[in-house]
Amino acid sequence: MIRRALKSVLPAAAAVLALLPVTAGAAAASTVAAHPVAAVAAPHPARTHHYLTGRVATQRGRLNVRSGPGTRYRVVGHRDARRLISVSCKSEGSRVHGNRLWYRLPNHRGYVSAHYVRTGRHVPWC
Repeated sequence: MIRRALKSVLPAAAAVLALLPVTAGAAAASTVAAHPVAAVAAPHPARTHHYLTGRVATQRGRLNVRSGPGTRYRVVGHRDARRLISVSCKSEGSRVHGNRLWYRLPNHRGYVSAHYVRTGRHVPWC
């Protein structure tokens, strides 16, 4: 079924691309026109990451950054009290004062307990 759909879509895509004017992106347009399969089967464009900002809400001292979502994972860093941090997503882990949510820091730099971070917005699941 997919093969049949591609056979009917590819000629139409090639015809549309052939009619498009060549502009400043001539190299990109000529590549797409030369390879119409790439125009149809190309993955979605790279998504830009919109990280949320949260504030470390520890009463005293620093917040531990751990290698995984739980207190049994090793400490890989610290964040100072009342500092702003970026958060990419949330996952479940071990409980910290009754809260099982952990926030992952961008670029896989570790996890922090959601009990100690105030984001003020919805954080998506990992």
